[in-house]
Amino acid sequence: MIDKVSVIGAGSLGTAIAQLVSNNAEKVYLYVKRIEVVEDILYTRRNLQYYPNTLLASNIEPKYKYEPDLHPDIIFFCVPSSAVRTVASEAKKMIGSDTILVSAAKGIEYPSGKTMSQIIYEETGKHPVILSGPNFASEIIMNKPTVTTIASKEPKVNEKVKNALTTEEFAVDTTSDVIGSEMCSILKNISAIAYGICEGMNLNENARFAVLNKAFLENKEIITKLGGDPSTVDGYCGLGDMALTSISSQSRNHTMGILYGQKISIDEKSSSILFEGKKSVLAVKEICKKNNINMDIIVFVNAVLNHQKSPEIAFIELWRKMV
Repeated sequence: MIDKVSVIGAGSLGTAIAQLVSNNAEKVYLYVKRIEVVEDILYTRRNLQYYPNTLLASNIEPKYKYEPDLHPDIIFFCVPSSAVRTVASEAKKMIGSDTILVSAAKGIEYPSGKTMSQIIYEETGKHPVILSGPNFASEIIMNKPTVTTIASKEPKVNEKVKNALTTEEFAVDTTSDVIGSEMCSILKNISAIAYGICEGMNLNENARFAVLNKAFLENKEIITKLGGDPSTVDGYCGLGDMALTSISSQSRNHTMGILYGQKISIDEKSSSILFEGKKSVLAVKEICKKNNINMDIIVFVNAVLNHQKSPEIAFIELWRKMV
C-alpha cells in the first residue's frame, strides 16, 4: 500500500485517477482550481460538476493550496496542456527527493515545440512517467475494464506507478519508450481530427479508414525519426488510443473534426471545451518540417482547422497522395 498520492486537477480525468488510486493508497490528495469544488467534495463526497452520481472514496481529500512539506510518493499531473508549465512551477514546492511525477497531459507547447514531459522537467528537475491511453475517464471511474500504458526509463519507477494504478479492472502495460508513448498521446488527437473531418464531410467508410490508416503509418514515421520505437505505435497507447479517440463519439477531437468537416467553427473560449489536438497541429507541423518527415495528414488537418482550404479541397489534395 502506497502512503500518499497527489492528483493535480479535479476535472474528469483527475477525479477518475484519484478514485482509482484510492484503492492502493492510504491517502489521496485531489488538488482543485476552485474553492467551491473543495466544499462540494467535503460536504457531499462528490465532484458535482463531473460525476454528481459517484461517491468518492473516503480517503480522498480535496486540496486548494500546495503544501511545501507534503512530499507525496507520487504526483499525477491531470491538467490541460496549456496549464502544465504554471502548475508544475507552483507544485514543485511539495515535491520530495523520492517523489515520482506522472504526466497525463497530452499536447505540445507552441511555438516552443516542447512536450509536456519536457516542460515538467524544466520546471521541476524531474523526468515524469508518461501515462497514455486508450482511456476515457468516465469508464475509469465506473470501474469498467480498462488498459493503459505507462512509460519510464527506470523499471523501478514504472513498477511503483503500476502498483498505484492496478486494480482487478484496470490493467497497466509498461514500456521504456518515453518518446514513443508521449508522441502517440499527441498524434492520436490529430488523427482523430482527421477522421472526424472525413466523417463530417460524409465521406464513405473506405475513404475514412484509408485516411486513418495513413495517419497510423505517418505516426510511425514521426516517432521513429524522433528517436522512439515504432513498435510502440502498434500497442495500447498507439493503435488502441488512436482508434478509440478517432472513432468514439465520446472523443472531443473526433467531434471537433466532424464540426470542421461540416464547416462549423468552434469558439473554445466561449464553449470552455478544450481540444488538445488543435493546439498540437502547428507544433507537430513545425517538428515534421524540421526533421524532413512526411506529414500529409498534418497538412490536411492544419489546412481545415485554420481555414486555409475548404474540407473538400483539402481532402482532394490529400487523396492524391494516398499511394
